[in-house]
Amino acid sequence: MQNIKRVFVLMLENRSLDHMLGFSGLNGKDAVSGQPTTIKGLTGNESNTYNNHPYQVSHPADWSMPVDPCHEFLCVVEQLSGQSSYPHGGPYPAINCGGFAANYAANGGVANPGEIMKCFDASQLPVINALAKEFVICDNWFSSMPGPTWPNRYFVHAASSGGLDHSPSTEEIALWFVDGIPLQKGTIFDKLNHASKKWHIYRGDEFPQSFSLKGVHYLRNTTPLRKFQKEVSSTSHPYKYDYTFIEPSYGDVINNTYLRGTSQHPLDNVVCGEWLIKYVYESIRQSPLWNDSLLIVTWDEHGGFYDHQQPGGTVAPGDNSTTSKLNKYGFTFTQLGVRVPAIIVSPLIPQNLIDHRTYDHSSVPATVEAIFGLAAITNRDAQANKLTGLVTLSSPRSTPQTLPAPSSAGAQCPFPNPAAAALAVAGPEAAVGLVARPLEPPNEGNLPGFLNIAQRVDRELTRPELHAALTVKHRLSLTTRANAAAYLEEVRQKARAAEATLQ
Repeated sequence: MQNIKRVFVLMLENRSLDHMLGFSGLNGKDAVSGQPTTIKGLTGNESNTYNNHPYQVSHPADWSMPVDPCHEFLCVVEQLSGQSSYPHGGPYPAINCGGFAANYAANGGVANPGEIMKCFDASQLPVINALAKEFVICDNWFSSMPGPTWPNRYFVHAASSGGLDHSPSTEEIALWFVDGIPLQKGTIFDKLNHASKKWHIYRGDEFPQSFSLKGVHYLRNTTPLRKFQKEVSSTSHPYKYDYTFIEPSYGDVINNTYLRGTSQHPLDNVVCGEWLIKYVYESIRQSPLWNDSLLIVTWDEHGGFYDHQQPGGTVAPGDNSTTSKLNKYGFTFTQLGVRVPAIIVSPLIPQNLIDHRTYDHSSVPATVEAIFGLAAITNRDAQANKLTGLVTLSSPRSTPQTLPAPSSAGAQCPFPNPAAAALAVAGPEAAVGLVARPLEPPNEGNLPGFLNIAQRVDRELTRPELHAALTVKHRLSLTTRANAAAYLEEVRQKARAAEATLQ
C-alpha cells in the first residue's frame, strides 16, 4: 500500500443500494476471483406486503420523495423484521426485509406505500453509474447500525457511535456542547494526530456534522468545499493532507426539507448530489494528487428505502456503547444496518470490479489505519474488511478525466455545473414567514444536532471572555423554530465573515 499516499472520503445521505443501483445491471470482474460477475441487484420480483396488498419493486424512481421515509431505530426494526418493537438488550428480531412498505405507510406514505419500493434507472444516475463501471462497486457495504444518520456518521469517524442508537435530542446534545459527543476510544482524527499525519474536512455549508466531534476546530480543520478544487490542484501550495473527509451541504435543515442541498436527502432531488460527486472526482482526477490517491464515495444510511439484501451480524465496538446514557433502546451494536452504495476510486485499482465482500462504515477507519500504520480504534474497525486489497496495480492506469453530466430529464438542480454545486448552501432562513410552525420548539429530526453545531461554531468564533454572554442567546435559539432559524442565519453570517479574514 506504499503507493497510496492520501485518502479522500465523500459521504452523502440516506439512500439504499437497491434504490440507487438495484436496476443498474452493472457487471464486471469479481474483485477476489477475477471472474465475470454481476451486482447483487434486483430481479424485479421482490416485494413487500401492506394491508394484504403486494408492492413490487419498480423503476424509475421519482427524483424526490413526497414524504421523508422514517429511518429512526424502531422504524428500521419494522422495515427489516416486520416487528414493531426491539427487545431491550436482546437479540435483533429475525430479518426478512418485509416491512418497508408498511413502515412507510405508517409514517406519512399511506397514499402510495409502493413509493418506498421505487428504484432509479441507470439513465437517471449517469454519474454514479459511470463511476461504478470504471472503478469498484462494493455491493455488500452496510450501514454500521440499523438506524439514522448521526450514529452511522460517527462510525465512519470512530468505529463507534458512543452508544448513540437514535437521532440525538436537544437534552442529549447539551451534554456534549463543549467537548463534543463522548467517544471513549476517540476518533480516526486522534489516531492521525498521534502519528503526525495531517487531516482536513471540506464542508458544503457552515454546519458540518463532523464538527460535533471533540478535537475538530472550525477554522483550523474545516474549509468551504468551494475551495477544494483549487487547493488540491495548487502547485504553489502543495496539498498537505493525508486524510480528507468531505461533507455535502444539507440545505434547509430548519424545515427538515433539506432543499437546495447536495446531500441527496430524499426530500431533495438526487441531481445536485450527482453534480457534487462529479465535482469531487474531477477535482482530484485533474490534480497532481491523482496517481497516489484513494477516493471512497458512500452514503451514511438507507434513508428508509427498500433493500432486499439481509444485513448480517457484526462485532460490538467493545467500548462503553451498551452502557452509555445515549443508548436509548439497549441496542447491542452486533447487528449491521441496511445496505448502502459504496464506490471505491483510484487509478491503482483495476477497471470495472465488483466487490462482494462485506464492509461497513468502520471499513473507512480500518483502511486509513492500514495505509498509515495506525492501531485500531475499537473492536469494530479491528475486524472490519479493509479496502487495501483492491489496490493491486503497480502503476496508475488510464482513467476518465471527466464524468458524464447529471441527468436533465427530470428534476432540475439550481447548480448548472459541478463547481457551482460546491457552492450550494441553504439561503437565509431567518424570516419567520419561511419557517414552518414558527412558534413550535425546534426539537424534531436532525435540527437539534445542527443547532448544537451552530452553537459550537458560535463559541469558537467568539472571544473566550465573551463566552458567558452566549448562554442566553443559545437558550433563546432552542425556544422556537423561528428563533432557531434566526440563530442559524446569524451564525452562518458570522462564519462567513470569519472565513473572509482568512482569504
